[in-house]
Amino acid sequence: MTRIAIATQGFREVSRHAGRAREWIVVTLDDAAAAPVSQAVTLAPDQILHVATEDVPHPLDGVDLVVAGSAGEGFIRHMARRGAEVVLTAETDPDRVIEACRSAEELPAPGFDPARVLCRLRDLFSRH
Repeated sequence: MTRIAIATQGFREVSRHAGRAREWIVVTLDDAAAAPVSQAVTLAPDQILHVATEDVPHPLDGVDLVVAGSAGEGFIRHMARRGAEVVLTAETDPDRVIEACRSAEELPAPGFDPARVLCRLRDLFSRH
């Protein structure tokens, strides 16, 4: 069984910024199940991963993989400490992300993102 958290905007599009995303689709892929099980998760303002602390349980705890359009190195380290790998992609359709994960297809790599440069600067001063 694999649990995947997809950062979204309005549960319709993969979010460009994982650390600020409040709306997530958490998918459980199980070889025994015919179809993946999806759950919509809306984070409270203090649960947004840029501000959440690691010493408090979090709704995304227990996921194996986090998928988003963009994330800084601090976010990637933060999620690794929570036990999740982060995959960044240019794919914008959450359903396509789920299907690619189910069939072990590689997701399209993200292109240049100026916001990622800003995340790197922020990460210099981040507690993550």
